[in-house]
Amino acid sequence: MNRLITTLKGEIYFHNDMPIYVNRVTESFTTPMHKHDFIEFAYIAEGSGFHYVGEEVHEVRKGQLFFIPIGTSHIFRPVSVDKTKHQLIVYNCVFPLQLLIKLSEFTSDSHVQQFISSIYNGAESYYFLLDTGDSIEKLFMLLHREYSIQRAGSSDYLCTLILQLLITVHRMKQQLLPSHSQSHSTRKLTQFDHLLTYMEQNLSNDLSLSHLAQISRWSERHLQRLFKQHTEQSFTRYLQLLRMQKSCELLRSTAFKISTIAEMTGYKDIASYIDVFKRNVGNTPSGYRKAFLQQQA
Repeated sequence: MNRLITTLKGEIYFHNDMPIYVNRVTESFTTPMHKHDFIEFAYIAEGSGFHYVGEEVHEVRKGQLFFIPIGTSHIFRPVSVDKTKHQLIVYNCVFPLQLLIKLSEFTSDSHVQQFISSIYNGAESYYFLLDTGDSIEKLFMLLHREYSIQRAGSSDYLCTLILQLLITVHRMKQQLLPSHSQSHSTRKLTQFDHLLTYMEQNLSNDLSLSHLAQISRWSERHLQRLFKQHTEQSFTRYLQLLRMQKSCELLRSTAFKISTIAEMTGYKDIASYIDVFKRNVGNTPSGYRKAFLQQQA
């Protein structure tokens, strides 16, 4: 049975010198199957459900990123109509094909340029990737925030975020290539990058150099060399600054107690946490939060 497919036009979404449209929507059963004359990246922010693409159906869950090219009919559906139990929340970022010409001028990397050109020329078909860290989610949160609260320079800032998204997607796709098609140095850098992501996601745990050596299968001495080479810091210093960065983020965005934030960032002793925070940030955690709130008032 043929389904009615709606065609969405970019002229509906792009206006006021803003060649990008971003939303965060709770999917339902009312939106029709559709295709469009613009590029779309969609990210599953919450829940699970299904993605109908042409005649195919794919299960979807939080953390998946979808590339939907021009002319591809699709629709997201939740598991059921009961939104209290089964929600499917999706970030949608759409932009016209012509924007890719502008973005390609911002990069000098030939591989990224080729990837952008392949999208522009229609050589990239529908696919989805899993955001194993949180880099894609962070980008979509920034995209949605900047689009929702537009101010001076928002159009240019959104373009830089789209370029970051394209570069990140390109890297993710490269990592999925068979290992024999990647150089030894590329595989090594990718593995080290995964290790840094692991640290970011496990700050509350014991992140000793010996533990990282065990999971990476590199020696502690080799890990120290990698940290010096690629972060220009020792492992200990890098970890400390990572924990301080996360602490500042939690102090700004949550109402958690200082002791809770200390535990969440790997400090069991509140006194030592406050001392390290003050030495690195120049203020106590409570003083930092107070200053931030006063600035926002």
